[in-house]
Amino acid sequence: MILALTVAQGLLVGIWAEFFPRSFYDSFPGFGLHWVSMMGAWDEHLVSDVGSFYLGLSALTIVAIFARTDGPGRLAGIGWTVFGVFHFVYHLTHPMGSTFDRVGNLASLGVAALLGIVLLFPGRTVAATKEQRV
Repeated sequence: MILALTVAQGLLVGIWAEFFPRSFYDSFPGFGLHWVSMMGAWDEHLVSDVGSFYLGLSALTIVAIFARTDGPGRLAGIGWTVFGVFHFVYHLTHPMGSTFDRVGNLASLGVAALLGIVLLFPGRTVAATKEQRV
Protein backbone atom coordinates (compact mmCIF):
# COMPACT_ATOMS: atom_id res chain seq x y z
CA MET A 1 0.00 0.00 0.00
CA ILE A 2 2.80 2.47 0.90
CA LEU A 3 4.63 1.60 -2.31
CA ALA A 4 1.46 2.32 -4.29
CA LEU A 5 1.03 5.70 -2.58
CA THR A 6 4.60 6.71 -3.40
CA VAL A 7 4.10 5.62 -7.03
CA ALA A 8 0.90 7.66 -7.27
CA GLN A 9 2.65 10.73 -5.88
CA GLY A 10 5.70 10.20 -8.07
CA LEU A 11 3.73 9.69 -11.26
CA LEU A 12 1.48 12.70 -10.61
CA VAL A 13 4.41 15.06 -10.06
CA GLY A 14 6.71 13.35 -12.57
CA ILE A 15 4.34 13.25 -15.53
CA TRP A 16 3.10 16.78 -14.87
CA ALA A 17 6.62 18.27 -14.56
CA GLU A 18 8.20 16.24 -17.38
CA PHE A 19 5.51 16.51 -20.05
CA PHE A 20 3.76 19.76 -19.06
CA PRO A 21 6.58 21.77 -17.47
CA ARG A 22 5.08 25.24 -17.92
CA SER A 23 1.77 24.13 -16.42
CA PHE A 24 3.64 22.51 -13.53
CA TYR A 25 5.63 25.69 -12.93
CA ASP A 26 2.55 27.92 -13.10
CA SER A 27 0.04 25.70 -11.27
CA PHE A 28 1.65 23.15 -8.94
CA PRO A 29 0.15 21.77 -6.69
CA GLY A 30 -3.17 22.82 -8.19
CA PHE A 31 -6.27 24.01 -6.32
CA GLY A 32 -5.36 27.64 -7.13
CA LEU A 33 -1.96 27.39 -5.41
CA HIS A 34 1.37 28.25 -7.07
CA TRP A 35 4.20 26.77 -5.02
CA VAL A 36 6.80 26.48 -7.78
CA SER A 37 6.39 29.83 -9.51
CA MET A 38 6.75 31.69 -6.19
CA MET A 39 10.26 30.20 -5.82
CA GLY A 40 11.83 32.00 -8.76
CA ALA A 41 12.10 32.48 -12.48
CA TRP A 42 10.83 29.93 -15.01
CA ASP A 43 13.48 27.33 -15.85
CA GLU A 44 12.25 24.57 -18.15
CA HIS A 45 15.41 22.52 -17.64
CA LEU A 46 15.02 22.50 -13.87
CA VAL A 47 11.32 21.62 -14.02
CA SER A 48 12.02 18.82 -16.51
CA ASP A 49 14.78 17.49 -14.24
CA VAL A 50 12.29 17.39 -11.36
CA GLY A 51 9.89 15.42 -13.52
CA SER A 52 12.61 12.99 -14.59
CA PHE A 53 13.68 12.48 -10.99
CA TYR A 54 10.16 11.69 -9.81
CA LEU A 55 9.63 9.32 -12.74
CA GLY A 56 12.90 7.54 -11.94
CA LEU A 57 11.91 7.02 -8.30
CA SER A 58 8.47 5.88 -9.49
CA ALA A 59 10.04 3.31 -11.84
CA LEU A 60 12.13 1.91 -8.99
CA THR A 61 9.04 1.77 -6.79
CA ILE A 62 6.98 0.00 -9.46
CA VAL A 63 9.69 -2.67 -9.68
CA ALA A 64 9.51 -2.98 -5.89
CA ILE A 65 5.74 -3.55 -6.04
CA PHE A 66 6.20 -6.56 -8.31
CA ALA A 67 9.29 -7.96 -6.59
CA ARG A 68 8.84 -11.01 -4.42
CA THR A 69 11.30 -9.85 -1.75
CA ASP A 70 11.58 -6.91 0.67
CA GLY A 71 14.88 -5.66 -0.79
CA PRO A 72 13.55 -3.58 -3.68
CA GLY A 73 10.95 -1.96 -1.42
CA ARG A 74 13.64 -0.96 1.03
CA LEU A 75 15.78 0.44 -1.80
CA ALA A 76 12.81 2.50 -2.96
CA GLY A 77 12.39 3.59 0.66
CA ILE A 78 16.00 4.77 0.81
CA GLY A 79 15.53 6.84 -2.34
CA TRP A 80 12.23 8.37 -1.22
CA THR A 81 13.57 9.00 2.29
CA VAL A 82 16.77 10.76 1.21
CA PHE A 83 14.88 12.89 -1.28
CA GLY A 84 11.93 13.49 1.02
CA VAL A 85 13.93 14.52 4.08
CA PHE A 86 16.22 16.91 2.19
CA HIS A 87 13.27 18.36 0.27
CA PHE A 88 11.33 18.87 3.53
CA VAL A 89 14.32 20.50 5.27
CA TYR A 90 14.89 22.86 2.35
CA HIS A 91 11.32 24.11 2.45
CA LEU A 92 11.36 24.26 6.25
CA THR A 93 14.39 26.54 6.17
CA HIS A 94 13.26 28.57 3.10
CA PRO A 95 9.59 29.35 3.79
CA MET A 96 7.69 31.15 1.03
CA GLY A 97 4.14 32.22 0.45
CA SER A 98 1.25 32.64 2.82
CA THR A 99 0.85 30.74 6.07
CA PHE A 100 -1.58 28.46 4.23
CA ASP A 101 1.07 27.78 1.54
CA ARG A 102 3.75 27.09 4.14
CA VAL A 103 1.60 24.71 6.16
CA GLY A 104 0.33 22.90 3.06
CA ASN A 105 3.81 22.60 1.60
CA LEU A 106 5.39 21.28 4.79
CA ALA A 107 2.49 18.93 5.50
CA SER A 108 2.62 17.38 2.02
CA LEU A 109 6.42 17.13 2.05
CA GLY A 110 6.36 15.69 5.58
CA VAL A 111 3.92 12.97 4.54
CA ALA A 112 6.05 12.17 1.48
CA ALA A 113 9.18 11.85 3.64
CA LEU A 114 7.33 9.68 6.16
CA LEU A 115 6.16 7.33 3.40
CA GLY A 116 9.79 6.79 2.42
CA ILE A 117 10.79 6.21 6.05
CA VAL A 118 8.03 3.64 6.52
CA LEU A 119 9.37 1.72 3.51
CA LEU A 120 12.70 1.27 5.30
CA PHE A 121 11.14 -1.06 7.83
CA PRO A 122 10.39 -4.67 6.99
CA GLY A 123 6.81 -5.55 6.33
CA ARG A 124 5.08 -8.42 7.98
CA THR A 125 5.54 -11.60 6.05
CA VAL A 126 3.71 -14.85 6.31
CA ALA A 127 5.88 -17.93 6.29
CA ALA A 128 5.26 -19.71 3.04
CA THR A 129 5.49 -23.41 2.59
CA LYS A 130 7.65 -24.79 -0.17
CA GLU A 131 4.58 -25.48 -2.28
CA GLN A 132 3.35 -21.87 -1.93
CA ARG A 133 6.67 -20.46 -3.13
CA VAL A 134 6.68 -22.44 -6.38
